[in-house]
Amino acid sequence: MNRTDVNAHLHTPYSFSAFKDVRQALDMAAAEGVKVVGINDFYSMDGYSEWKEECGKRRLFPLFNIEFISLNAEDQAAGLRVNDPNNPGRTYLSGKGLAYPVILKGREAEMLAAVKAESNAQVAAMCDKLNDHLDALKAGFKLDFAQIRATLTRGSIRERHLATALRLAVEAGVPEAQRLAFYEMLFGGKAVKSGLDNAAGLENEIRSNLLKSGGAAFVPEDPKAFLPMETVQRIIEAAGGIPTYPFLADDAKGNFTDFEGDLQKAADTLKKRGFRSVEFITTRNTTAVLEQYASYLEDEGFAVTFGSEHNTPAMEPIKLRTRDCADLSEKLKDINYRGACRVAAHQAGLEGVDAGDEIITKAIA
Repeated sequence: MNRTDVNAHLHTPYSFSAFKDVRQALDMAAAEGVKVVGINDFYSMDGYSEWKEECGKRRLFPLFNIEFISLNAEDQAAGLRVNDPNNPGRTYLSGKGLAYPVILKGREAEMLAAVKAESNAQVAAMCDKLNDHLDALKAGFKLDFAQIRATLTRGSIRERHLATALRLAVEAGVPEAQRLAFYEMLFGGKAVKSGLDNAAGLENEIRSNLLKSGGAAFVPEDPKAFLPMETVQRIIEAAGGIPTYPFLADDAKGNFTDFEGDLQKAADTLKKRGFRSVEFITTRNTTAVLEQYASYLEDEGFAVTFGSEHNTPAMEPIKLRTRDCADLSEKLKDINYRGACRVAAHQAGLEGVDAGDEIITKAIA
């Protein structure tokens, strides 16, 4: 087996990303020696063509993935926190190894388009409330939702795009000497923690102070934005992919969600629900916990992959690391590569690590 480094979960500007474009993401991957890369945007397969083309130019192997936020009614009724620590029943899901060219059609394609439209509509409502807030403060400028969509997005609009747009509007419309005071006024008197040169920090503060619950521009998500878990699994399978459960595992305080704290029970439940693939965002976890969870789940028959997301303004390396280590252990690299091989084989209509290894090796040679 010819192991290479893998990052199987990368968001791009087709949803929201730290990267200015796909080329930047893949240039970084190539420079860091990461040869297998998975596009993993929210509700979108729009970037697949560009991802494939640009990977080919750099002799990288592309994985075609997607991400959803779903709802499990049974877990919600039980008050069970799954992989959203604040909202019982709400469950992030990925699809791995979707078909390319895209094959999704019919009712499943309609449901995907509808949930994407609902997500965009919620952000449009947030933009309206943000403009009301700016008017009330006599800011002297407003945000143009259509312009944000045209200049900052590739069709999928996230609340983070509003944060970026507001930061840019403040930079354009407020003298530098007055910006900290202006942000403090926007935030209802809360002091700004980030420096004016820290774009990612400022956008995170805008998001947390204005766009999240309790903020002046917060708009609750409509239940229509969350498809049932089983429906999301059906969409992923209709698109040729593998329904995948993203584990949070240990947080910064060593805590686990209700669903994930008992690993054996979580694995058994996932199997009953039809999952045979899981993933982790490695910077969330310690090496010890990641090794424990990933090894156990692989032994239970799950394909296990790792990624970095890059779905915030902060630019981080493509090459994976854990919360307490600047690199993955050899054990974790092996698990990640075997999981990527299984996904690669699935994309090609085959099965098994050896088949995927052969496909990847030929593509990156």
